[in-house]
Amino acid sequence: MTENIENTNEELSQEEVGSLRQIRIDKLTELQSNGKDPFKITKYDVDASASELKSRYEQDEAKAKELSGDDEQKLKEELDKLKEKKISFAGRIISWRDMGKANFIDVQDRSDRMQVYVRMNDIGEEQFAEFKKWDIGDIVGIRGFVFRTRRGEISVHAEEITLLSKSLLPLPEKWHGLKDRDQRYRQRYTDLICNPDVRQTFIKRSQIIASIRRYLDEKGFMEVETPMLVSNAGGAAARPFETHYNALDEDVKLRISLELYLKRLIVGGLERVYEIGRVFRNEGVDTRHNPEFTLMELYQAYTDYHGMMELTEDLYRHVANEVLGTTKFVYGEHEIDFGKPFERMTMVDAVKKYSGVDFTTVETLEQARALADEHNIEYNQNHKKGDILNLFFEEYVEEHLVQPTFIMDHPVEISPLTKKKPDNPDYVERFELFINGWEMCNAYSELNDPVDQRERFAAQEEMFNQGNEEANHTDEDFLRALEIGMPPTGGIGYGIDRLVMLLTNSGSIRDVLLFPTMKTLEK
Repeated sequence: MTENIENTNEELSQEEVGSLRQIRIDKLTELQSNGKDPFKITKYDVDASASELKSRYEQDEAKAKELSGDDEQKLKEELDKLKEKKISFAGRIISWRDMGKANFIDVQDRSDRMQVYVRMNDIGEEQFAEFKKWDIGDIVGIRGFVFRTRRGEISVHAEEITLLSKSLLPLPEKWHGLKDRDQRYRQRYTDLICNPDVRQTFIKRSQIIASIRRYLDEKGFMEVETPMLVSNAGGAAARPFETHYNALDEDVKLRISLELYLKRLIVGGLERVYEIGRVFRNEGVDTRHNPEFTLMELYQAYTDYHGMMELTEDLYRHVANEVLGTTKFVYGEHEIDFGKPFERMTMVDAVKKYSGVDFTTVETLEQARALADEHNIEYNQNHKKGDILNLFFEEYVEEHLVQPTFIMDHPVEISPLTKKKPDNPDYVERFELFINGWEMCNAYSELNDPVDQRERFAAQEEMFNQGNEEANHTDEDFLRALEIGMPPTGGIGYGIDRLVMLLTNSGSIRDVLLFPTMKTLEK
């Protein structure tokens, strides 16, 4: 028995790849000259996936054993009857074991790998000779029946095999051993073929988003879509990407948030809306940040940030149960538990707990700066007292928030779209949920006072003029909407990619984005 595998090393040189590619092109040319061009095939009927075939056979096998009792001859007869159940499926050849006139290939489709037994006596000498010229990576269609080999593996016995697409480049045979993660991200198509764990991560991502949608739809929320190209990119502290709209001869920006348009819909009376979509922030790239990422925002009339906390806790629990089958899961070194009530702490209390500094005693900006100097906290001259409190939180608190924790009541200086606390206007009705030291979502009792909102925008404009490129600009149309009247509203934004990272135990945001942002390689 020999392995029909082109590459048993971790990597091939460019020269070797080029040589193998030319061999495959020559094979394709021969097929085309013989009138057997696989690329002219437009359709192949598939009646089951690999995983479905395995599941069906196990069920049929169990019925055969039940009918046969202890009679081995009867069992053989019942199993022989299963050969009459003809199947067809298709996928990519992943491995090949050449045993002369009988070969075993592993064929992978979207669900699983299936071993296929291909024998010259079954498919004919001419077809078998053609088959032996095919390569790992080729896409094939198989018709035949399912059986179990002597070694106990459920397999397909091929009675007909068709070349559906010719692969011109060899697959990296030992993809698991490759150290170049950049290559995996750049060539995600190869990564998905060769790495089952990667494929499962993105299947789970799809399941997570579908679960979120089901939950919100059942709660009476309406999914909507809002513009990506905007004249005023507001709703978050971030630097936008800028472009030009030729037809209107106007400069526009890619959205950094979904917030301001969704609030306009609350004004319009839709009352419960959400959107899952891409947003774009012209910022750095690291394990938790990608300039293009998926955000979900939802807004609900007649509730506040306490209502958003209850919804969030219930939503996270629902998604974990539905996708993982449990509310407990491991991320890195920690077991995270969504089943317990999420802890709630004010930002001031959290800073006091982990740094020993009590900001309830800090009355002036000078006092806040003195504390920052004492604790080696760097700040800018345009930072207010609330900004410095937030710097203390980032330095001393975030890393300790492993289990789900709502951090509440942020300073007004860092929350330009949030209602002030009635009993303490230096702070606002806002929370962020932290898990594993990460910010997972950000929620407000939404500011619906147009006069207050205009003053907040003015303060943001002043910050921008002082050099803060992430500050918001005044949005006159949004202010007009608030003047029409927006009901008391709770709103929240969720980082979908971070939730997927958490539930798939992925170490980098690039591991949960099919095509993460990468620097273009020089030619």
